[in-house]
Amino acid sequence: MTVDLRHLRYFVAVAEHLSFSRAAEHLHLAQQSLSQQIGALERALDVRLFDRDTRGTRLTGAGHFFLPEARAVLARFDAAVAVAKRAASGEVGRLDLAFLTSTANYMLPPVVRAVRERFPDLDLTTHDVPIDELVAGLRAGRFDAAFTRPPLVTDLATRTLITEPVCAVLPAGHPLADRATLELADLADEDWVLTPRDLWPPWHAKYDRDFAAAGFTPRVVQRAAGVPNLLGLVAAGVGVTRLARSAHNIRRTGVVFVPLAGDRAETVVAWPATREGPVLRNLLDLTTDLAATGDITSWG
Repeated sequence: MTVDLRHLRYFVAVAEHLSFSRAAEHLHLAQQSLSQQIGALERALDVRLFDRDTRGTRLTGAGHFFLPEARAVLARFDAAVAVAKRAASGEVGRLDLAFLTSTANYMLPPVVRAVRERFPDLDLTTHDVPIDELVAGLRAGRFDAAFTRPPLVTDLATRTLITEPVCAVLPAGHPLADRATLELADLADEDWVLTPRDLWPPWHAKYDRDFAAAGFTPRVVQRAAGVPNLLGLVAAGVGVTRLARSAHNIRRTGVVFVPLAGDRAETVVAWPATREGPVLRNLLDLTTDLAATGDITSWG
């Protein structure tokens, strides 16, 4: 006979009650059946575990030593079952999150805090990366999900978390800096600082369409990767640029943000379209709830 967990549970029950009748009642099992199972266990082990006589049921010396080991096996199995259930519900596991550099300042703190509070046993890793590395990492499976801006690519699924105004970013003291709002066309005669065209072609294709709709091609005098660099160039008076309002949290001096009428930017959570799992589903639900409960862009 093969000894299984059921036999260990029967043995522990009898050992704890020192009564076959009480153990059988506890196990919701017929006493005769319980006696047969304990007898089968003793034969399989070739060890007598209980002394049974008119005075009652007592553990033998072997039974005394077997009891803590049996309890340990059962406890380990119960722990394994609990871990498996928690993994199936997405409460344990690994989560690698990427944050686009320009969104990390306001997205990373609330997302990480919420994940750690709701799922403290997840092994959480974060990465602050440029857009090309973010997309490549999602496609290669290095990142489970990412917080970024569209447009992206068709093999990535996205869910919009927040939208915010897009602003013209002007040097302090610029003649248009005191305007409540601006049209993109109001900046047709300005010098511009923008990111390199090869940084992420889908973004620049959208920029081209926006500028064309406003009736001009921007006079780009310098290109620089990264929002901090663009803001520094604007503060230095090199030119103007166009950024989401949340970029104001990165630099608050030397520049003025003026909303562009009707212009909005999205922040999305993105993940490989073919990948699913409980940890990812929990993340999507959590971040959707988080976005609905407050102004994430106030972080940073």
